[in-house]
Order: sequence, then C-alpha cells, then structure tokens
Amino acid sequence: MRNNDNSLNEEKEGLETVENTDSSANNPFSDECISKEEVDEITEECDSTIEKLQAEIEKLNNQYLRLAADFDNYRKRQMQEREALLKYGAEDTLKKLIETLDTIDRAVASTEKLEDVNAVKESYNIVFKQLFDALKKIGLEVIETKDTTFDPNLHEAVMQTPTSEYPEHTIIAELQKGYKLGDRVLRPSLVNVAVSE
Repeated sequence: MRNNDNSLNEEKEGLETVENTDSSANNPFSDECISKEEVDEITEECDSTIEKLQAEIEKLNNQYLRLAADFDNYRKRQMQEREALLKYGAEDTLKKLIETLDTIDRAVASTEKLEDVNAVKESYNIVFKQLFDALKKIGLEVIETKDTTFDPNLHEAVMQTPTSEYPEHTIIAELQKGYKLGDRVLRPSLVNVAVSE
C-alpha cells in the first residue's frame, strides 16, 4: 500500500511541477516573459498611438465642420442667385423691348395728325418688325406651316377640309401663328389640314 502512496505522491509532485511551469508560461507579467521596462515601453507606445489617433480624429472632425459650413454657404448663395434670377431674369428681355415701346410711342404721336392711311400702315409695320426682331434675339422662332405636313407636336388642327388638291395631312392654311423657343413649343400653330374626300 505504501508503494501505491509513494507513486501517488510522485505523480502529484510531477503534476504540480507541470502546473507551475504552465502558469508561469501563460503569465505575460512573470519575470521570465517580460520586464517592467518593456511593459512601460509598450504602454508609452500605446499612449503615443492613442494621442496620434485622437489628433487625427480631431483633424478630420475640423475638416468635416469646415466642409459642412462651406456647403451651407454654397447652398445659401445658390438660393440667393436663384431668387435674383427669378426676380431679374426678365431684365435682358425687357431692355430689348423698351426700344420697341419708344417706337410705338413715336408712332402714336406721329399718327395723331395724319390722315394718310399708308403712313399709319408703315408706322405699324416698323413697330411690328422691331418687336419681332427683339423677340427673335431672345430666341423666339415662328413655327413654319407653309407647304408642310401636319405635325401634332407643332400644330393644332382646328379644321379639316376634304380635298383632292392637296395630299392628305398637308396644311392648307394657317389660322394663327405658332411660336417656339428652341425645342419648346410656346404656342402651337392653329391650322386647317387636308383630308381625303
């Protein structure tokens, strides 16, 4: 029995030795693994890294705040420019039309004592030409209808005339002029369209 007790004690001592060896290997702060100076050095490196990261975060935060302020200022400027455009956008147009108003005033003044119908007619023709030229400079275009085929995007058929003199869907007559600005139709031409009999 004593042999068994002795062997048990030996095994127990062997296990304790292994446990002591393992626990010292797993303990990073044991004397065998790392010294206090090395711990202090690692701590300094960590503190330095933390400071750098905090400085970087602060820098990025300041950049974000500046960017947000710049964007807000840009947005306010855009709103002011849009308001000014809506308020004064017609300024160029009106400047071009003021000359026509002057011509109309002169034409009215000159026709007060006139009895010659041709002189009055000539005054109105001058006024119309000047007004149309001013509008043309702004971009106004007449929609052509003469000898063209009906186009529902540009024309509005208010009459249809059965005829064999014209091909089907040809515009026979323009009842009211149409106008466009670039690609946009401001007012379609009112037309009479030929249809087959």
